[in-house]
Amino acid sequence: MKLSVIIVNYNVRYFLEQALLSAFKAANRVPTEIFVVDNNSADDSVRMVRERFPEVILIENKDNPGFSIANNQAIRLAKGEYVLLLNPDTVVDEDTFEKCVAYMDARLDSGGLGVKMIDGSGTFLPESKRGFPTPFVAFCKAFGLSKIFPQSRLFNRYHLGYLDKDKNHEIEVMAGAFMMLRKSVLDKIGWLDEAFFMYGEDIDLSYRIVKAGYTNHYLADTTIIHYKGESTKKGSLNYVRVFYQAMIIFAKKHFQGRQGRLFVFMLRVAIYIRAALTLCLNILTRTALPLFDGLLISSGLFVLKNIWATNYYKDPDYFDDSFLWFNIPLYTAIWMFAVYFSGGYDIRDSLRRPIRGVFVGTIFLAAVYGFLDMQYRSSRALIVLGAFWAFFSVILSRVLFHFYEHKNLNIGQKKPGNLIVVGTESEVERSLKLLRKAEVNKNVIGVVSPDSKYFTEKHLGPFDRLDEIVKIYKVDEIIFCSKDIPSHDIMSVMGRMGSDVKYKILPENSLSIIGSHSKNTSGQLYTIDIEYKINDSLNQRNKRLTDFLFSIAWLLFLPLGFFLLRKIPIRDVFSVMLGKKSWVGYHPNGRNLDTLPKIRPAILNPTDSFNWTIEDTATLQRLNFHYA
Repeated sequence: MKLSVIIVNYNVRYFLEQALLSAFKAANRVPTEIFVVDNNSADDSVRMVRERFPEVILIENKDNPGFSIANNQAIRLAKGEYVLLLNPDTVVDEDTFEKCVAYMDARLDSGGLGVKMIDGSGTFLPESKRGFPTPFVAFCKAFGLSKIFPQSRLFNRYHLGYLDKDKNHEIEVMAGAFMMLRKSVLDKIGWLDEAFFMYGEDIDLSYRIVKAGYTNHYLADTTIIHYKGESTKKGSLNYVRVFYQAMIIFAKKHFQGRQGRLFVFMLRVAIYIRAALTLCLNILTRTALPLFDGLLISSGLFVLKNIWATNYYKDPDYFDDSFLWFNIPLYTAIWMFAVYFSGGYDIRDSLRRPIRGVFVGTIFLAAVYGFLDMQYRSSRALIVLGAFWAFFSVILSRVLFHFYEHKNLNIGQKKPGNLIVVGTESEVERSLKLLRKAEVNKNVIGVVSPDSKYFTEKHLGPFDRLDEIVKIYKVDEIIFCSKDIPSHDIMSVMGRMGSDVKYKILPENSLSIIGSHSKNTSGQLYTIDIEYKINDSLNQRNKRLTDFLFSIAWLLFLPLGFFLLRKIPIRDVFSVMLGKKSWVGYHPNGRNLDTLPKIRPAILNPTDSFNWTIEDTATLQRLNFHYA
């Protein structure tokens, strides 16, 4: 056996399917065995592998032991001369395995090999080639000097930015997404260090290979797609914590004395700084629109107060100071909370939701007004004028944010993008059926075939004219049928056209069309799988609000509530109020609860409306499914 490919999977079923399809195509040129180690995925990955890829050697873990342990499980069984650690969110070229093995065969001193990687938008990934994170290199990476001077030999040794990405090089560190390793070297220096849960194990292994006298290489002669963002979002605090903790483990292991202590200290400082920056950025991203709404509404109320006092009451000081510190904050808060619970902050490009929120808030404010103490009852006209200003404010803020992000004023007018499908007649038809079933709102303007054969009236031309077709028809998105278009040609197109076009791939016999346009976000899927309504943030928020309000009502009308729901202990009411439980949810005896969206434990479930007991777990599972 020449090559053992090991893929560790955790909840990326669709990307895994595509990775395996590409791996089996590449394996046609090299004697290969393929392992999949599943770390207790809840997304049907295991069943998919069993049914679609019976040739795969499947290792099914009952928990998530981490990346290193999972790889070692397969390395222990591997028979290949070379071992390839491959991420599930990758697509390899048809010639990738062949070229990599040939390159390693020609260099007997080589211990490991990485390849040129691009993301889902066709952009080169600089982590394809890296240097060892010495204290100074890590300092430049942690504090952004490597980004400021991307091609500097001094400041960007982490990504070796001074080395030509289109040429082969001897490097220090390979990327964990694709690491081809000589099995004899692995057996000599040791397998992956299981102290690393995720991240850092590739740096550690690369360091030990070089330390043992072997070389690591970067091969630009073949390219793979690495979608990224599928396991840990780069903008998350969890990523910062896991990545830098892995670096600390590496530093303590390989750097001793004063240098080691300095390195660890720098990394700990970097953790706090990066975590603080990430937290601030996340908070700013989430609160920018609400803060802007609040500023606009409150400042508008202040101006309206002065105008109304001067022109109607003829007295600029008619309203006392309580209007500033009580009425304006109260009115603004009510309108903003109403917008929030209407979903006005979930989708920035929507005008309907915030307008609805202001309308509901105005009605609620009118009701609250009557309960206020006389000293806090300002002019009712200010509430009416303030409502009109609030309507204008939420519209204005969204128009400004939309213009800042998209450089146009077409807010709320989502024009479907222009999409073309590249493939043969049968695969194109299958792609179009999937798009219709998934209710994808795109303008499918035509088809491009692998050759000059015309099989539909919407045929735009052959594959070798794709660049011209994209420009002429202003195409926003391309779907490649991987059964008909080699991975090499797909990657070539992505490299030429860049990120101005979005790319997706329809794997052979798959029910999903897969792509990812950003390395920092999870991939996009066009699939006919169920989209659970309970996953919608607006529905989740309204469910929680309903739980809370019903609990308050139960307590306010305690005698009646106790009579109607006398089987429910009062402690459960408080549990719902505190968010530990929900009033209605899944039946606990339904099968495969872990495959449904996670919600709070429930007091009641759909079967409580029946006058009989249901014991069949399959029926209970179906009821839970419909509830979700």
